[in-house]
Amino acid sequence: MTDAAIGGTGGGEAPWWRRGVIYQIYPRSYQDTNGDGIGDLPGIVRRLDHLAWLGVDAVWISPFYPSPMADFGYDVTDHKAVDRVYGGIVDFDDIVREAHARGIRVIVDYIPNHTSHRHPWFLASRLSRDAERRDWYVWRDAAPDGGPPNNWVSAFGGSAWEWDAHTRQYYLHTFLREQPDLNWRNPEVVEAMMDVLRFWLERGADGVRVDAVQAVVKDEAMRDNPPNPAYVEGRDDPYDRLLRERSSDQPGVHEVIARMREVVDGYGGGRVLIGEIYNEVERVMAYYGQGGRGVHFPYNFQLIKLPWNARALEAAVTRYESLLPAGAWPNWVLGNHDRARVASRVGPAQARVAAMLLLTLRGTPTVYYGDEIGMRNVPIPPDRVRDPWELNLPGRGLGRDPVRTPMQWSAEANAGFSAQEPWLPLPEDWRDVNVAAQADDPRSMLALHRRLLALRRAEPALALGDWAAVPAAGDVLAYTRTHGGDRLLVVLNLGETPTSIEVAGAGRVLLSTALDRGDEAVDGRIDLRGDEGVVVRMD
Repeated sequence: MTDAAIGGTGGGEAPWWRRGVIYQIYPRSYQDTNGDGIGDLPGIVRRLDHLAWLGVDAVWISPFYPSPMADFGYDVTDHKAVDRVYGGIVDFDDIVREAHARGIRVIVDYIPNHTSHRHPWFLASRLSRDAERRDWYVWRDAAPDGGPPNNWVSAFGGSAWEWDAHTRQYYLHTFLREQPDLNWRNPEVVEAMMDVLRFWLERGADGVRVDAVQAVVKDEAMRDNPPNPAYVEGRDDPYDRLLRERSSDQPGVHEVIARMREVVDGYGGGRVLIGEIYNEVERVMAYYGQGGRGVHFPYNFQLIKLPWNARALEAAVTRYESLLPAGAWPNWVLGNHDRARVASRVGPAQARVAAMLLLTLRGTPTVYYGDEIGMRNVPIPPDRVRDPWELNLPGRGLGRDPVRTPMQWSAEANAGFSAQEPWLPLPEDWRDVNVAAQADDPRSMLALHRRLLALRRAEPALALGDWAAVPAAGDVLAYTRTHGGDRLLVVLNLGETPTSIEVAGAGRVLLSTALDRGDEAVDGRIDLRGDEGVVVRMD
């Protein structure tokens, strides 16, 4: 298959990842083919036609590596294999081959900060203080009082340090105690993890999403983190009671990323390096690097965290655009495997407006599986909770199970996901909210996503054009996308009350979130129903 067949960079075109739309798959919940109630890699192959029909350009597949599943694949025991619950390495090869045949790229998850405590590297590291791989992980003596070496806390609750009685030292774990942190100051670790990158790129991966990359380098002196003055006990996540000034976002992280970028660029073909960085937007910008030494783009999570308010969103997008380094490419995300689903955050009606926002802003958007049909958070009974975050900190509402429930394919048994009861429960409305039902409804959420993706692909102004805010008030958010002589106006009503906006000039509606105003004339004014957005081609 030629590079052009999957949106390559031949002929001086922009890289595929600038023009394209990424779709995130949580493999455990996408499609089960062997009847164990858990999704698998053959299930992804089975559903590639849905993604081709929808019109996405790439799939990012969350971890499928061998794992004890303490954190469902983010605790890896073998970076170069597939867990048996998901299939085998040949099934990954099938995904690459079949996805590429449909013009879809494949992005894998890469987990550099830590491994499983059952990884052969860690088992060798904890044999003794003199073990050959001792320095592959972060080990420290106890503090003078016998406690942890410093005050760092784990993302999943409690201290970030675990005592090892055998060697009488503590090891660091930014996440679960079953996820010891690798020591990226050790050149052997760096080379071993670069080799992991090469393995998947050589198997045909078109890109890599780097998990928790800002955490891979820690303060060499292991100094305490300062308290967070904004933290409120009982309200906020305990992980936020300290400012992670020493345990994350250290200067050396950018040299690590430069090595990753060098490896990825060495394979050509428009391969992309994406970073997961949760930080203030000003600090995120540093991860673009200089001179092609950073990630191609760090994920931008503002739409997940900001209040659903037109003025707040307008200010955030304007500021984000102003902060981007020269030549840097933006991106936007509405949801992922860690955060509440957008339809639960803003409601089903506004979720349609949010979809138009995501797919018309400048930059590469990522669609989380199920958002194309408006899936919502699913309440999880206490006896079915699987997420360690919720198990460790019950009652805080931090659990991620509600956003990881099975994809709702049809009104067949178990939503067409599995022949057996799924590993997580389905919502009450799955017989109505599913792909099959919405595929037959020309005004469904699924139909809206397909129309938006087709419009984005057809209009260079949406895929690559400049962005500029348009003055608006109240619940209206408006902006233009321009490319060459084309100017598209996007107007979104983030409220339920009908409203209008005066516009300079005339044009025609290309698309409404209600999917019923195509080719309607506009001249000096746009009237919007509640919970409606429109894209207008201006004359």
